[in-house]
Amino acid sequence: MTSTDGSAGRTAATTSRPSDAAAAGDIRRFSRAERLVHRTTSWLMLLCVGSAAFLYVPQLAELIGRRHLVVTVHEWSGILLPVPFLAGLASRALRRDLERINRFAPYDREWLRAVRRRWNWAGARPAGKFNAGQKIYASWLAGATVLMVFTGLLMWFTGLFPLVSRTSATFIHDWLALAVGIVLFGHIGMAFKDPEARRGMRTGSVGRAWARREHSEWEDERAAERAAEAREAGR
Repeated sequence: MTSTDGSAGRTAATTSRPSDAAAAGDIRRFSRAERLVHRTTSWLMLLCVGSAAFLYVPQLAELIGRRHLVVTVHEWSGILLPVPFLAGLASRALRRDLERINRFAPYDREWLRAVRRRWNWAGARPAGKFNAGQKIYASWLAGATVLMVFTGLLMWFTGLFPLVSRTSATFIHDWLALAVGIVLFGHIGMAFKDPEARRGMRTGSVGRAWARREHSEWEDERAAERAAEAREAGR
């Protein structure tokens, strides 16, 4: 076959597009709404935990000096913390992922057993879109956030509750804040160990090879969900 002038250049231009090749090897993990909820919640959580540190650690408090401003930042970042999640419930993708997080499958128990026994070989830790550790972390953090907001309100509106309630709320709030800080920075540390997971939260897409390796049950999970949706649509 003969080629006309310029045809080879056009063919090369259409066949050697690395961005398309990379996209073909990717799979969609998070929607834009989910990423926005995660990003906004993360910044509010960091503001809340960071301002708490400057309020309770004397060495840090001396660096700022403007305690009233730090208290205001802490209070409002805490109050606003649930807002991104509540707004994100309008997203179907977020609601679907919440269903996944709230559903514990048999392979999640296998994942926990493998972690407990430190099994690291290929296939030892099966997981759907979210592994068992991520499900437990998300559920624990959601419960802790609700309790933190509630006890924070008890401490903020001091005239509405008796002294014993405020004292108990302060005790729970302080110790739970410490636990949240430890768990949160542990989460950040694990995220830095997995660049592909960070890319998924940053861009919404991850590599198929990574998905098969780290979330081996995800494809079957998606297939089951599509089949359930088809059955619902057929009724």
